[in-house]
Order: sequence, then structure tokens, then C-alpha cells
Amino acid sequence: MSPSKPNDSKPRSGRELKRFFAKRVIDQVRHLMELWRLANEESWSYQRLLELKQTNEKLIRYANRFEEHSHAELAEQIDQLLDHKGLRSGSLSSEKLEKLSEYLQLLSQAALRRSDLKQNEMSQLITPKKPIYILLNDRDVALKLTRQLQFFGFRAVTFQTQSEFLNNMQKRHPTIIVANVHFGGHLSGLSLIGSIQQEDPIPVIFYSPDLDDLETRLTAARYGGLHFHSKQFEMSLVIEEIEAITNLIPPEPYRVLVVEDSKSQSYCIENMLNTAGIITKAVNNPLLLLEHLESFQPEIILMDMYMPGCDGTELAKVIRQEQKYVRLPIVFLSSEEDLNIQLNAMSEGGDDFLTKPIKPAHLRTTIRAKAQRTRALVSLMIRDSLTGLLNHTSILSALEQEIVKARKNGTSMCFVMVDIDHFKNINDSYGHPVGDKVIKSLSLFLKQRLRKSDATGRYGGEEFAVVMNNTELDDCVRIFEDIRVRFSQFTHTTENTEFNATFSCGIALLNNNNTDTLTIEADEALYEAKRNGRNQICVHTNKKDPTAPKAVTKH
Repeated sequence: MSPSKPNDSKPRSGRELKRFFAKRVIDQVRHLMELWRLANEESWSYQRLLELKQTNEKLIRYANRFEEHSHAELAEQIDQLLDHKGLRSGSLSSEKLEKLSEYLQLLSQAALRRSDLKQNEMSQLITPKKPIYILLNDRDVALKLTRQLQFFGFRAVTFQTQSEFLNNMQKRHPTIIVANVHFGGHLSGLSLIGSIQQEDPIPVIFYSPDLDDLETRLTAARYGGLHFHSKQFEMSLVIEEIEAITNLIPPEPYRVLVVEDSKSQSYCIENMLNTAGIITKAVNNPLLLLEHLESFQPEIILMDMYMPGCDGTELAKVIRQEQKYVRLPIVFLSSEEDLNIQLNAMSEGGDDFLTKPIKPAHLRTTIRAKAQRTRALVSLMIRDSLTGLLNHTSILSALEQEIVKARKNGTSMCFVMVDIDHFKNINDSYGHPVGDKVIKSLSLFLKQRLRKSDATGRYGGEEFAVVMNNTELDDCVRIFEDIRVRFSQFTHTTENTEFNATFSCGIALLNNNNTDTLTIEADEALYEAKRNGRNQICVHTNKKDPTAPKAVTKH
């Protein structure tokens, strides 16, 4: 046995220990998120649920031991949902799936609400534990990409030779690879990636400075390439792709409304879908459909053809009369085998027709595909095409909804306005395409560093808006100060030069104000930040209310 190495390091300070322990908890949260993602991509099973429960129990032990109270509380709530009855059945009810999804969303962003730590001591974001491997012939570009990725919480490792890369692959696999198709020689990078891809392929972003033919692209796709960049290496776009591929914030389960007069049949369908992590709600009285549509907000309707009082095609006609439900998929599920009747049902507003009895795998695959397409279409309608954030109308709608929730629950809420400083000068100096990249970079900072429940939108031009629910004013200021500092340090690149950009920020706290006055107050605070010299945060103050928060500026 080799002798143990002497511990010549200095004792860790209380602050260092706290940071170290917080990292242990974050690593366990990361593992839990990955299991949740896998469970929703496959069918649920006893083994999958048991693994989820055991991982969560370990998180509880770590969080309690290291005094991470917010993580411990959420993990204990998750543990209550993962009871032995659900484990034995191999599935969870829709109610439990919905609650589990909610707690996991909160858990994934718990680090962003740490009031007990100073700004520079905030816990790490939930980013992948494994590093990113970079195989680029241009050493300067590779190092620059590594530095830029650090701003988003990623750890990247660059390689200069193929042997160096292969040696590291034997020790540890990365979460993603960024590779030049010519790394080490003509098309050698492409061959290299092909040689290391096994049964569990690693996602790859390929870059080709010269080749852009279909054959090269096909080969790249076969070797695990999810993205392919030709001619120009756009660093901001590559970072955005890495963030999307490695995003560990758990997706919300799909929602399916089952319209079936038979309770036994609807129970059977619900059970089939619940085992795939799909939230369902059964409507046994078809005449109550509209009110359930409004309250449940499904992404797909699974409907029987023949029911008392009306049939499925009649219900489909009524649903299609409402503009907001025109794009909502309707799938008929019936024992009807007459092809003409099936085609007629499709022409009356249906999107698909499944014949009973149906295999569970067939049903789950069909529902997932339809719901995924619906989610993508809705996203296109409500989101800004450049940034992927909510558009102007949608962010104001979200603000109205969150005001109602905050008042009902008695919780704090902040509305934030953000504006990129001297944006006209950026467009004039570097061109509008570069200006668009700056906008996209800031949107990526906001998407990554805010909770999924924080409605974030592009208010217009270079201006953004954020609705931060269940958030105290001090926490809101702290979070945006962190974003402001990191964004100001981020380097934007063009073909000939590099530059930094900053933003100003205005924050308004919900008191007795409504949607209109809250936006005005945040806007006033934003322009106060502009007048004070930009690159800072201002909080709106109500001069008539002596108890209102005083103005805050950060430089």
C-alpha cells in the first residue's frame, strides 16, 4: 500500500468550507435532474422511481449536513411524493407528477435565492459536472471560447493534439465536444470523433472552415453532430447551442385532457400516460369540456368518438370555434374501424385517429410527438424570434397573471426593466448583425441565471423585462447585480475587434400598483439609472410613502 500523502494544505476557512459543501449539494441536485430527464424520455418503472428516491434521500442527507436548508426542504417534499405505493406501481399519479415537476423546478434554481450569502459567494448554477472538450486548430479561438464559457458556469478543456485528447477520453468523458473537422489534419477531426463514439454517443458541435457539402454534414451527423458551423466560427452562437444542449433545468411534463365517458377506460388511459411522466385529466361528462379546457390548459386532447349527449366530431367543431384552441391537437381514440368514418372525423377538426385496443407504447409515442409539436408552435407564437424570450404582448400578459398570484398568495414580486447602454453606438460602430449578437448574449445570461418561473421577455429593441415572482427586493437587486457584472465582463467579438457592453436596470416592487403603474415605475427607475451614468441598477421609490424602499444604485 502506498503511503498516504501529507496534508500540507492550510485549513479551510468557514467561507471556503461553506462553498465546498454547497458544491456537494449542487452535484447531488444535478444527478437528480438527470434522472428526472431520463425518466421523462423513457417509460417509468419501479427501478427508475427507486433510483430517483434513493438519489433524493442522499440529497436530503447532504443538504441537512451542510445546512443547505432550502434544498433540504424541497428534497423532503419530493420524498413525500415518492412513496412506496407509487414505487410498487411503477408510476405516479398526475397530481404527484405535477407537484414533483414543480418542486424540481424550484430545486434547480434554489441557488439563485440565497439571501444568506454575499453577492460573490452565491452558489453555483446547476451546470453539467463534466467538462466541455474543445478541439480547435486555432489556439487563440479555443482559449477565448474557454474564457467566455466560464461566464456561464461551464468548465472547458482545450487540446492541441489528438493523442492528448484520446488520453483524456480514457480518464473522463466530456458532456459535449466542440471540434474542427480538420483537427490534426484534413478531415482528421471528423475521423477522430467517429472513432470515439460508442453506444452512448457524446453530443458534438462541428466547425468546418472550408467544407460545407452534404457528405461532410451527413458524416458529422452520424458521428453525433447536433450542430454544424461552416466558414465562420460564431462564438456567441456556439455558446448558446452548448447552453441549450446541456440545460439541466427539468422540462415540464406534457398535459393531456382525456375525454372519455367510461371511467374505467379513462383510468386505463391515464395510467398508460402516467407511466410516461405525462400529466392527465379525465373528463367523463363531455358537456363539461370547455370549463376543463380553461382550467387545465392541455397541450393535447385525447377524445372518444361516441359518448352520451354528443359525439367526438361535434365536440371538435365546438372546440375549433374558439380561436385560442384552433391549433390544439385533437386525437380520436375509438374502436371505430370504418375508414370513411375515421377520415370524416379528421375532416371535422381531428388531427389523428387511433383505433382501440391500442398498445401503450404506441399511445405514448403518438401523444408525445403531438404534444411536442404543439409546444413548439405555441413557443413560436409567444416568443421573440431573435432571443427566444417572451415577446412584448406575452411578457405583459405574464405580468398581469403574476400580480394576481402574488396578491392571492401574499408573496413579494418585482418587475425589472433592462436596457443595453449605448446600443445605437454598437450598431453604428459594428453593424446591426453584431448588435443582434449582443442582444442574444444578454438574453442568454437572463435565461441561464433566472428561474424558469421568472417570466423573461424582450420588451422591444434592446430592452428586456423580467417578472420575478416570490422574490424579495434585496434578492432581486442581488441577482441582477450579479448578471450586470458578469455581462459587463463578457467580451463580444467581431472579425476585426473585441468590445464589452453594459446595461442599465430599473426595478419596481409590487405594492398597491397595477400592471400599468408597475411598468411605469420600473421604466422611471431605468431612466434614473441612465441619467446617473448607466451600467447600474436603480430601484423605484414612492416619495409619498415613507416606508417605501429607497433608491439603490450599483456601480
